[in-house]
Amino acid sequence: VAPCELEALDLSGRGLEELPEELCAALGGLRALSLRRNRLCHLPAALRRLRRLAELDLSHNRLRGLGDDDGAALAALGSLRKLSLSHNELGVLQAPATPPAQPTSSASPLPRLAGLGHLEELDLSFNRLRHLPEGLGRLRHLRALDVDHNLLPAFPAPLLELSALEELDCSGNRQLGTLPEGIAALRRLKTLWLSGTGLVALPEGLCQLGALESLMLDGNSLRALPAGFGRLQRLKTLNLSSNLLEEFPAAVLALGGLEELYLSRNQLTHLPAGLCQLCQLRALWLDNNRIRYLPDSIVRLRSLEELVLQGNHIAILPEGFGQLSRVTLWKIKDNPLIQPPYEVCMKGIPYIAAYQQELAHSQPALKPRLKLVLLGPKGAGKTLLRRRLMGEEAAGSEVPRRGVEVTDWAADARRGLAFIVYELAGDTGYDAVQSFFLSPGALYVLAVNMSAYAPQRFYGTVGYFLHWLGSKVPHAVVCMVGTHADLCAERELEEKCLDIHRQIAAQEKRDAERLRGLVRQVDEALGQDLEVRCSSPHAAFYGVSDKNLRRKKAQCQYLLNNRPQILSPVLPFGCRERGQVQRLREKLLSVAEHRDIFPNLHRVLPRSWQVLEELHVQPHARRLWLSWWDSARLGLQAGLTEDRLQSALSYLHESGKLLYFEEHLTLREYVFHNLPRLIDVLNVFCERDGAALLRKLLGGAGTDELRAAQLRHYVEGFLLHGLLPAHVIRLLLEPHVRSHQDLQLLLELLEKMGLCYCVNKAKRELPNSTPATWYKFPGYVRNEVPHAEAWINGTGLSGPPLAVEQLQVQYSFPFIFPPGLFTRYSVHINRHVVQRSDGRCQVYAYRGKVPVVVSYRPAGTAPRPATLSIASHASLPNIWTAWQAITPLLEELNILLQEWPGLYYTVHVLCSKCLKRGSPNPHTFPGELLSQPRPEGLTEIICPKNGSERVNVALVYPPTPTVSSPCSK
Repeated sequence: VAPCELEALDLSGRGLEELPEELCAALGGLRALSLRRNRLCHLPAALRRLRRLAELDLSHNRLRGLGDDDGAALAALGSLRKLSLSHNELGVLQAPATPPAQPTSSASPLPRLAGLGHLEELDLSFNRLRHLPEGLGRLRHLRALDVDHNLLPAFPAPLLELSALEELDCSGNRQLGTLPEGIAALRRLKTLWLSGTGLVALPEGLCQLGALESLMLDGNSLRALPAGFGRLQRLKTLNLSSNLLEEFPAAVLALGGLEELYLSRNQLTHLPAGLCQLCQLRALWLDNNRIRYLPDSIVRLRSLEELVLQGNHIAILPEGFGQLSRVTLWKIKDNPLIQPPYEVCMKGIPYIAAYQQELAHSQPALKPRLKLVLLGPKGAGKTLLRRRLMGEEAAGSEVPRRGVEVTDWAADARRGLAFIVYELAGDTGYDAVQSFFLSPGALYVLAVNMSAYAPQRFYGTVGYFLHWLGSKVPHAVVCMVGTHADLCAERELEEKCLDIHRQIAAQEKRDAERLRGLVRQVDEALGQDLEVRCSSPHAAFYGVSDKNLRRKKAQCQYLLNNRPQILSPVLPFGCRERGQVQRLREKLLSVAEHRDIFPNLHRVLPRSWQVLEELHVQPHARRLWLSWWDSARLGLQAGLTEDRLQSALSYLHESGKLLYFEEHLTLREYVFHNLPRLIDVLNVFCERDGAALLRKLLGGAGTDELRAAQLRHYVEGFLLHGLLPAHVIRLLLEPHVRSHQDLQLLLELLEKMGLCYCVNKAKRELPNSTPATWYKFPGYVRNEVPHAEAWINGTGLSGPPLAVEQLQVQYSFPFIFPPGLFTRYSVHINRHVVQRSDGRCQVYAYRGKVPVVVSYRPAGTAPRPATLSIASHASLPNIWTAWQAITPLLEELNILLQEWPGLYYTVHVLCSKCLKRGSPNPHTFPGELLSQPRPEGLTEIICPKNGSERVNVALVYPPTPTVSSPCSK
């Protein structure tokens, strides 16, 4: 194309400080020019030659003002329709006082816009403007104006003269305070953004904007709406989140065409029955209020697609709630739900519909039974505690227990209250298994051996377990019990109980102060403009968007608001003191019956679901699992047809009564109803005693020496490398396994639970031969350097080639690293990698031909936290292949971390330049950048640890923002 014929030119991100005169002279026919993300400090004089220019983008430069020469150049662009001056420094030197008629000598001159009579769109956002440019009110054709995130002290009067205005954004001007009554003059206005502008009330004049379709009022201090608000009949979107509303605004009910209504983070206690008048509503957000019940009429909002109710006080959902079948975005957690139970509600609207239909078919049943979990370190006395609580005779010394023990306890027949008791062993060998049994809605008893307790052992015996439990079950209810109290002198016992109480309080205070400090840091970052955060890599939360910062703040606030509920004081317990046993029993019963603490105890179930649960523990429960059809036959006995069975099994799975993996291709054909026997299977693979494993393999019958030596070799390999062939696993699982199909099913289950993976699945099974398949149990790997697979595959893993550019994403866990997480993660990534080799804390593998390394570093002495990193490398032109290699591994880790809603962790991208130099403390870029699009025109980022050394942006941002934000869980 000849220069004079060119109509559009993009010069973004070229580092320009000036625009060549001869270039503009040759482009007289240019219609659109982008100069965004350059280094322009003034308006290029050459622009005056582009008299046909209709669109000009000067955003993300360094413009502080436009002097006379600059203004003349701008005034020459009489054909301009669209102008962007956002993310500059306009107004930096402006006087902060009342706007003067003419700029003072200390003020930087603003662009004079009067000559741009054809201008239709103007963007002045993210500057430092305290008043608007001269002549703005004379832009009679202006349709869209964006002045968000400036420093306007009041609503600018010139705006009221813009009679053609259809879109206006004033958000982020925190000192705006009020709106003038004269805003009614903007009669064509369709979209108005006033988020975070310090509004405490709205004028009646706002109600005269009859064309208004979208109104954003979030982040203000509104307590009510004007009486005439219902006149905004064209309104489709209304955002009133983060205000001070205590009552649902009645005027909103008159807005029959409203499609989106956001009332999150207010102080609402109830909703009006007339809510159904908003029959066009597609999105209704009511989270984090104080709502206790929903009106029955809500089920008539048949157009709803988004319904967000989390963080309220809702116990019962209205009948017919399942009619809201179009809802796809559904959030209900953090409510005291009993009908339907929490486990049903969390599965979604179809499951709520199935529950309510079943309740209509069957009698409601109320069976108060609570999950009671005993936890604590090894030797804490949990077994004796359980036996005495349940009225069993205790042996003279505690019998060692393995893994998890499950028993039923009819605690009070008169009150009909029962517990299902889970006793978790304190041995770290069971870490990968035990976290499965920590769930919401349970009462946790943390046992501490008072005779062995010392203040310096607090974290290992108490603090660690509170961190572990809190990260898995936010707001968990914990009862502290001091066992072996009868072995302590009275004064000694009192001092130890007081020390535990004091150190728990100190740990909670430290954790809370750390989280509050993070909230303050995020608030400070939100107080800055994004441009400021992007201006220097030294800035906190460099480049992180406001959206991701708000997510991070919400996560920290959630953790602060859901600290463990620790019942104090420590309750002393001695096996010889019958009075202490009775006091503890009464304490547990009174806590369990407290409706505010355990609303789930009073959950209402269809009678058919309760019968189905009882049928699954009948004599056939000696079997480890039932087929789907066996379970369906039991369902018929309970009155459940096949089409109604799945929702019942799903509830029993979510509530921990059995295991049913409805989304797994193989496992969904089976129901694992016998949890005690299943736990026996899991215990086999948590056994660290080689002699015990060998005895199990050899059995009672005589075994020839050659076979015994071979089995001993397998046990040694298992305890060192975590490797076992399938036929040896079958021997270990007798009598649970009767056939090869049984073995494959159990191995599928173990892989689903993250305990093992198949190393070299055979392409075909040879009849009448030993199965050639080997399985790896990462929790048993003891060698530091990965090499064991060469023993099986016959090949070694070659070292990675010289890294041209290194890519490394690091997850950091300042409070606790979830026990068993690395083991389970090692299993979950197996489907994504080839040629892998495992070490105790490291995995080497390939994604295609690209190497990846997963490394776990346990926590060291304070303040070094535990970390888990995923790394790869490639040449810079091919760095996208490294991103492509690690992205699925990052997503797998994010999915696993969603199982730990109370866990705080951070994500960072490590500086490749620091890594290449071998720096022990490389600079880190915020992990939130992984979920953000790469800034247009940005090519390099300065590493602050290396002065002016620049890092290619491709080493910090993935090609596309496909990785979940660390705060989005």
